[in-house]
Amino acid sequence: MKKKIIIILVIVTMVALYFVFDLGQYLNLQYLKASRNKFQALYETHRLLVILSYALIYIVVTSLSLPGAAVMTLAGGALFGLITGTIIVSFASTIGATLAFLVSRFVLRDWVQSRFGERIKKINEGVEREGKFYLFTLRLIPVFPFWLINLAMGLTPLRTWTFYWVSQVGMLPGTVVYVNAGTQLAKIKSLSGIMSPGVIISFVALGLFPLIAKKAIGFYKKRREANA
Repeated sequence: MKKKIIIILVIVTMVALYFVFDLGQYLNLQYLKASRNKFQALYETHRLLVILSYALIYIVVTSLSLPGAAVMTLAGGALFGLITGTIIVSFASTIGATLAFLVSRFVLRDWVQSRFGERIKKINEGVEREGKFYLFTLRLIPVFPFWLINLAMGLTPLRTWTFYWVSQVGMLPGTVVYVNAGTQLAKIKSLSGIMSPGVIISFVALGLFPLIAKKAIGFYKKRREANA
């Protein structure tokens, strides 16, 4: 119980500091554009330090479910280029998401399961059977907020390793799109303009395909067994 209280206090303190010192002003598109040359010069002279600092900030932002992940991803493309930026962002975002997942599980899961155990029994069973497919679909569909998926999945029986690798794979296409957009930072006028309707539809189709395929195979097997 003491560990849980300490973790909650640390999280609340860090989130409060973020808003008290208005750190969000450094995680917006305008600031990124204005500071790109300065960060680029710093990266040229201290590559490893900049990469580690960037990754650490990204992990902290995502693990605390703070706003700014999209801008951080654009910054990765602007600073490191498509390939290096994609690799760094992919691992930093997945590590941060997994930490948020674990915090949600440690702080809230027992209470949620004890309070709503019977009501969400079927959800738990569904996640145990097909959790990886549902998570993959959620990661690919931009409609569902990144931070909400992390916290919600922490309340389910989904294994941590499964959450990690499915998130890494599922978020990769979106990461590539945003990092690539970051390499063309000067042309970006708003975050909403990065994802075109065609790209969103493609992601939805890609996300739904494994789940639909699994259901179709299961249906085919049942019919085959019934006719045998």
